[in-house]
Amino acid sequence: MKEVLLEKVTVNMGVGQAGEELEKAAKIMEYITNAKPIRTVARIKQPTWGLREGLPIGVKVTLRGKAANEFLEKALLAKDKKLSKSVFDTRGNFGFGVKEHIDIPKVKYDPKMGIKGFDVLVTLKRRGYRIKRRKLAKCKISPKHMLTKNDAIQFMRNVYGVEVA
Repeated sequence: MKEVLLEKVTVNMGVGQAGEELEKAAKIMEYITNAKPIRTVARIKQPTWGLREGLPIGVKVTLRGKAANEFLEKALLAKDKKLSKSVFDTRGNFGFGVKEHIDIPKVKYDPKMGIKGFDVLVTLKRRGYRIKRRKLAKCKISPKHMLTKNDAIQFMRNVYGVEVA
């Protein structure tokens, strides 16, 4: 039950505006993840940035299972399999950014699309975490069973061969 598992990988690309740039971002996201992205909308009004509530400003994809594992491998290669300790949170989850989508292996540059960066957010879990989400008899996960920052770092070193500094 103490085995650490990959729950999901969320890939997020914020554009900040609707229109042509958002369409380009959606095409790039679909190309690099092989999954259909959904649009994210602004939750607050920010007049200085030209944002209003409900305006589409980005795209995201949530990957699970084999697809998540394969994409995480590619994204880590874009970062040269090196992560900082500061990217891990206290619950064992972590995230990192890739500045240019063409850094991913086998992704070619298309001048019509341009170059976009994206964020990769990884959620880890242990067996038994379902009890906090199930419909009947929900309960909290024991502090002894919770993932820690060190558990996540060990998982990344052992499974993906990542160097954590």
